[in-house]
Amino acid sequence: MKQPIPVTIVTGFLGSGKTTLLRSLIEKRQSRRLALLINEFGEISIDGALVRGEAGLDDQVRVHDFPYGLIAYGDDELFLPTMQAIAARRANVDHVLIETSGLALPTAIMEMLQSPELAGDFILDATLAVVDTPLLLSDQFEAGTGSDAAATVFGQQLEFADVVVLNKIDALDDDALLLAETRVRERAPKVRFLELAHKARLDIRLALGLRLHQPTRTEHAHSYTPLATMPGPGAGVLAEQGRLNGHAHSGLAAHSHGLATHKHFHEQDPGWLSFVLRSDAPQSADKLRHALQEAVRLEPVLRSKGFIRTSESDQAVLVQGVRSRVMISVDAVRPAARRSELVIIGYHASRTRVAAVLSELTGTNWR
Repeated sequence: MKQPIPVTIVTGFLGSGKTTLLRSLIEKRQSRRLALLINEFGEISIDGALVRGEAGLDDQVRVHDFPYGLIAYGDDELFLPTMQAIAARRANVDHVLIETSGLALPTAIMEMLQSPELAGDFILDATLAVVDTPLLLSDQFEAGTGSDAAATVFGQQLEFADVVVLNKIDALDDDALLLAETRVRERAPKVRFLELAHKARLDIRLALGLRLHQPTRTEHAHSYTPLATMPGPGAGVLAEQGRLNGHAHSGLAAHSHGLATHKHFHEQDPGWLSFVLRSDAPQSADKLRHALQEAVRLEPVLRSKGFIRTSESDQAVLVQGVRSRVMISVDAVRPAARRSELVIIGYHASRTRVAAVLSELTGTNWR
């Protein structure tokens, strides 16, 4: 009997550090042969490019991009054939890592893994939710603070996680970490493990090979029964959660995932928007940083990322913005960009206004 290929899902809100964490896992993979599926809400693949840069020419790591959409949802016609192609070369794959979009829930993938097409070839190893800990402690995910849409997605991502990874913690003391853990436990009391990622790095033994959904004894076995149909927008939680067996190992209570609630939040709320702004003129890193911070003040922009062209470096220059925190750094792996491209993600954010702010404050044309 063939052994199913383990799958780890990495979820987390916009800018939590999922891609950075994945890059560190690739670095520490030792002899593991990995297949990575990278899903981005924007129309261009920034995260996929970063992961490819880490993997380099290593043929033991293959990266598959899923930009501008929701992996395993609705009109996604790539997920199933991509997974079947991975299964066809199973002799060369030890583990599959799937990074969801920052606005996605992991449950669509979880359900697809239980489908007749994939259940015989893959098994869920664990779902990791990566958390921007300073953002959590700043009350940005509290309901009633003007970020209810973000708070809802964030809470649902935690709800369906097996492991929560507290990221960006290097400047936090023990009291802050205890408060962060308390807030996670309040939102998701069934989370199995909380882990700390110092400098966006996690021991690979805490991320891969956890076997949280794989039976270890026959009397403890799981039987996954696929749903007859995809749940609709008004679907509720199934009365018989046992049909979607969660996991209960080591005497812990079962952690049943109600996949009928997996409807992606931004499909119900079209306020989540993503657009790409471009400029052909060389940029000043300091001016652009200030412009992005001003755009966040004026518009509900939650995430900005991309590569820019500058006159200051012969290498690619990477922009990573989470709300008003904007980091601009040289990416030594990639050559300089021919033009600047930024993915902007926000809630009812105006493309016209953001482009106008960037154009005015950088003195260059953004469109």
